[in-house]
Amino acid sequence: MVRGNKTKADVKTEMEATSSPMAELCTCRADEAWRCIRTHMKREHIAAAHLRQIRGVEVFNPQLRLLRSTRRGRRWSTESLFPNYLFARFALKSMLEKVRYTPAVKVVLRFGDRMPEIPDGVIEDLRQGLSELGSTVLTDAPLEGEEVEIATGPFVGTKALVTHVLPGKQRARILVDVMGRSVPAELSLNFVLFNRRSAAGIALRRVESVSVDEPMVQNPVLPTGVVAA
Repeated sequence: MVRGNKTKADVKTEMEATSSPMAELCTCRADEAWRCIRTHMKREHIAAAHLRQIRGVEVFNPQLRLLRSTRRGRRWSTESLFPNYLFARFALKSMLEKVRYTPAVKVVLRFGDRMPEIPDGVIEDLRQGLSELGSTVLTDAPLEGEEVEIATGPFVGTKALVTHVLPGKQRARILVDVMGRSVPAELSLNFVLFNRRSAAGIALRRVESVSVDEPMVQNPVLPTGVVAA
């Protein structure tokens, strides 16, 4: 037999190997990667719970614990870092249909006909950043130039413009519109409502507020305790 030629027995063995369950498993795992999942509004935790029940699917639903201002005072709340989104690691070829039809899942994020993969390093950076926060108290402080709403006192419900934040005193200097005139005042942050939907929104606002000339360290911890991705 000429070296390099395959016998019928060799071909049969190769066919059995490529059609075996182990070969299929290896093929499925080859396209296993992190992908972004869009959920129905405020259903991230429900989608995550159902996805975790699917064998072969790993879920990462980053969340933050925030101390928020409400009309009843400061209250703790847990919010998704990326509202209406979470991350799932799965094999696209074998698991896509199961993931797509999971309760509370709206769609697997795609661009055209491609479903982009998220590098493992990005997920690890997010996990590390959140774990480093530990039990840090996270508060949502307003930004200078931001419009807020007064939650108590004679001006309750009135919109005001923040001119300066005094974080050490948990107070803010504001401009209140009184009969067409801007009147300066100083108010406790406990009595100010911020028009923000999520911790991620707060983080983005703070990133945008940094001067383009100001250097930013890699993966900086923002004032709200959110790690920039």
